Amino acid sequence: MKKIDVLNLKGEKVKDINLNEKIFGITPNKNVLYDAIILARASLRQGTHKTKNRSEVRGGGRKPWRQKGTGHARQGSIRAVQWVGGGRYGTPVPRDYSKKQNRKERRLALLSALSERAQEKNIVVLENLTLKENKTSEIVNILKDLKLDDKKVLIVVPEEQLNVAIAARNLGGVIVITPDEVNVLDIVSTDVILTVENGLQKLEEVLS
Repeated sequence: MKKIDVLNLKGEKVKDINLNEKIFGITPNKNVLYDAIILARASLRQGTHKTKNRSEVRGGGRKPWRQKGTGHARQGSIRAVQWVGGGRYGTPVPRDYSKKQNRKERRLALLSALSERAQEKNIVVLENLTLKENKTSEIVNILKDLKLDDKKVLIVVPEEQLNVAIAARNLGGVIVITPDEVNVLDIVSTDVILTVENGLQKLEEVLS
């Protein structure tokens, strides 16, 4: 069984616990993980980009001048693409960016991401994460003591500790989620997973 240290808020080892090999000990599947990242990023795109083409812009109902004899190039409408205020050509239209991945692949991708963090020793487990006040400075001091203040951190806490989210919401490099919200994109976009012992147990329960 893979073991991991449990630390106190000062970064000192208190004990060690076993990680579930079926969740944190598999061989990461890079291809499935890549597909899951693309899917997650695509799902964030609204796809509502739009510009007006020639048939949608206002005006230009008549020919601006006669076909011949003016010395000008022939023109059919002042709303053609070459005119200022004319329609646009080849520009974005609304589309759906969503992609599909079956349930087994999504689960494999999540386990691959977690196992990769475990192999890199980028999972930090705390004995507890009790805050005296819901202040950003407390989270900052804890991260400094754990030597994580220069890294992007994904904090996974049980629902009863959501006050941590209030304290950390002003920190740009910190994401706070519950065990059932853990996802591939948040894992790969941060450097370290920080959790508490019972949060780790709940995460293993969710993924078992």
